Amino acid sequence: MSAMGRVLIANRGEIACRIIDSCQRMGLIAIAVYAEPDRHARHVRLADQALGIGPALARDSYLNIDAIIQAARDSQADAIHPGYGFLAENADFAQAVIDAGLVFIGPHPETIRTMGSKAKAKALLGPEGVPLIPGFHGDASSDEALIDAAQALGMPLMVKAAAGGGGKGMRIVKDPEEIADHLQAARREAQAAFGDDRLILERYLNRPRHIEAQILGDMHGRVIHLYERDCSSQRRHQKVIEEAPASRLDPNLRQALLDAAVQAGQAVGYVGAGTVEFLVDEDSASFYFLEMNTRLQVEHPVTELITGFDLVEWQLKIAMGEALPAQETVLPPTGHAFEARVYAEDPARGFLPATGTIRAVHWPADVRIDSGIDAGDAVGIDYDPLLAKVIVHGPDRASALEKLQRALATCWIDGVTTNLGFLSALAADPMMVAGTVDTGHLDRALANQLAPDARLDNTAAMIGASLWAQYEQRRLHQRLGANPWAASTGWRASLPSMGQTWWVASLDQPDQPPTAIALLDHGQGARVERDSDQSDGHEAGRVYPIEWHALHWTESSYHTLVEISLSIDHHTIDAMAHLHPRGHVEWVSGGQRYRVAIQQQWLGREDQIEATGAITAPMPGQVTALHARVGQTVQTGELLALMEAMKMELSIRAPIDGTVAAVHVRVADRVDAAAALINIDPADNDS
Repeated sequence: MSAMGRVLIANRGEIACRIIDSCQRMGLIAIAVYAEPDRHARHVRLADQALGIGPALARDSYLNIDAIIQAARDSQADAIHPGYGFLAENADFAQAVIDAGLVFIGPHPETIRTMGSKAKAKALLGPEGVPLIPGFHGDASSDEALIDAAQALGMPLMVKAAAGGGGKGMRIVKDPEEIADHLQAARREAQAAFGDDRLILERYLNRPRHIEAQILGDMHGRVIHLYERDCSSQRRHQKVIEEAPASRLDPNLRQALLDAAVQAGQAVGYVGAGTVEFLVDEDSASFYFLEMNTRLQVEHPVTELITGFDLVEWQLKIAMGEALPAQETVLPPTGHAFEARVYAEDPARGFLPATGTIRAVHWPADVRIDSGIDAGDAVGIDYDPLLAKVIVHGPDRASALEKLQRALATCWIDGVTTNLGFLSALAADPMMVAGTVDTGHLDRALANQLAPDARLDNTAAMIGASLWAQYEQRRLHQRLGANPWAASTGWRASLPSMGQTWWVASLDQPDQPPTAIALLDHGQGARVERDSDQSDGHEAGRVYPIEWHALHWTESSYHTLVEISLSIDHHTIDAMAHLHPRGHVEWVSGGQRYRVAIQQQWLGREDQIEATGAITAPMPGQVTALHARVGQTVQTGELLALMEAMKMELSIRAPIDGTVAAVHVRVADRVDAAAALINIDPADNDS
């Protein structure tokens, strides 16, 4: 067995924290590395030792093989764990680790190289009897060859990066006229993500499920599986909520899929933890090999909860030469598990990455949280926006999903916009509840089932925020310690007359003017006044009777969580209210999350500004391409520039017809949100 006492983790964020935890529980010294923006990050604080490896750009730090190897030497590490992302599936990195006399905690470099190429993987596994999706997997991947192959295969098709995964470099092509544009976009994204712009083509399956099998392989030739996960809940090929085991899966198909996964691992002499991914076409009761990830997966915790295996611990044990148990000794799955990925992103703005400083964070106490953040941490533009994972386990699927819904409702992060509201809506979605989600469901459902209906709940949130603001004001002025939610029939507690009006703005609808909430004496009612253009089904100026019942109350120095039963206009709503001193309230009800902010005074707002040619950055990021030049005539929708932040590419297009009057940026410039990019003089439509 290999001697291994000091492990360097060549990663950051929540996965680095996760690996540190297992290392320290096993008595191993955990060594962190960090780029300059991560100098004070959570993984650095948790590690036994930490070394800087370079500036913010990943290619100069977390993707810098020489810097990481040098850090391992400087810290006297015995082994390197790559986590996932960055260099985790880079065969050259694995070989460099071995050449440096260190243990690479993962498969052999040649395994990574073979399975990291979708084309090579399919060429190897096809003859082994693993089912493959019809497509073009050849080495010739010029645009001309791919266009010819696409015409032969027919539409719809999936363009995919030959190297890597995670939805990067992937495009669905339904129109033959668009194939060239999709190829170029996929190449750019694949090159940026993997340093390899080769592509393959596959037949696009209409509504498949994404089912993957977890495998482990040791140095003694044994490969076992730890059952499967359903990762069909995806937005633009990025997984959002995962579960294990897969529900509604034919037992014979399940066993054949697990057998194929083990067969794939044996075919490449797999060592370590890996995942074999399949698409399941339930219409034809068939499954097809998708790809193999030669690393730990983001969603590995759900497998841990149903099997009792600590996958990181087993990665370390395998690297030290320990043998795996026989497959027949692995117990069947126990219960059901879900994982939801919490991202720093704004669903209301097309899921654009969000930045900021975490002011406070609250996680539920009775679930597993794999987190990369604490209060005070900064979320920047340089890396993946994954903040944490909420993981639950229950005796069956229904109880586990109910536990996830409650857990998401009680999560709270202040200081940066997150997708928690979107996750709450998805966990309550009827298709999620029924277990009928396919890989395209989220993209189809975003405009309907998952779109919040803000009417009554948003009004209640505004009234509740006003009550809270009034209470805080009274408490500050009179040092009252009374609990405003505790009374069974409204706001009593012998407070003075409550005739004050509060202006409340919806943070989810920033373009809407604030609403005036006038609280009546003793909280017996509230009058809601709205701008004449606002309409959410409530009459302007009407008095609504209100009644509160506090079911649970927890308070910290920054955040208060109240579980409430609210009656407004004789309609009862059960909700979670997240309250904090800055006058903000997050209101979670019925799978939706509403955010409102108190404004003591409202000075009015200018009329809606007409569309102009002043183009500003919609998010912080880096300019990666610039097509606009001064004097150029452009039309509405024309591509003028490309930006990138958190591995996401954003197209900057002309908002009006006109002539480019000024270009304020250059390629490689890093810009803040709302920074001036381009100015366009409007076209003279009267000429």
